[in-house]
Amino acid sequence: MAVRLKDRRARSRKGGQLWRHLRTAMRLVLRHPLVSVTVVPVREDGRIVLARRVDSDRWVLPGGLVDWGETVEEAARRELEEETGMEVARMGRLVGVYSAPGRDPRGHSVTILVAAEVRGKPSISDPLEISEIHAFAPTAVPFQYMALGTDVMLRNYLAGQTVIA
Repeated sequence: MAVRLKDRRARSRKGGQLWRHLRTAMRLVLRHPLVSVTVVPVREDGRIVLARRVDSDRWVLPGGLVDWGETVEEAARRELEEETGMEVARMGRLVGVYSAPGRDPRGHSVTILVAAEVRGKPSISDPLEISEIHAFAPTAVPFQYMALGTDVMLRNYLAGQTVIA
């Protein structure tokens, strides 16, 4: 009887240690910000392409999470195509890196903002996420109707700034 009880206690301790290590690992993984990329898509005529989100009815720049095994540039090209149906003609400059914890209400992410010259006809592939796509002249951008820090990002781009915020 004593051997069985001792074995059970040893297994319990090992299981408890394993669970503690697993919890620690989960905290390390889940407590790190996600990496995302956002694109300032600029048409040949200088207009900036924005997408209106269904959930907030606000304008945003196209972007999203960088997938495992994907470069930032690959993610920028993929997200632009997924959200607007357009493609990158030429990758432009790095506009900034945005990491303020409260910037995105969905969670803490580090967003890399790049500018790109784009081509193609806009199209909505996911009507559950995007309700409208429109190209705005820089002087007609609806800053008061933007979400997810897009207004700050776009102002930095238009001012020719490169920021870490």
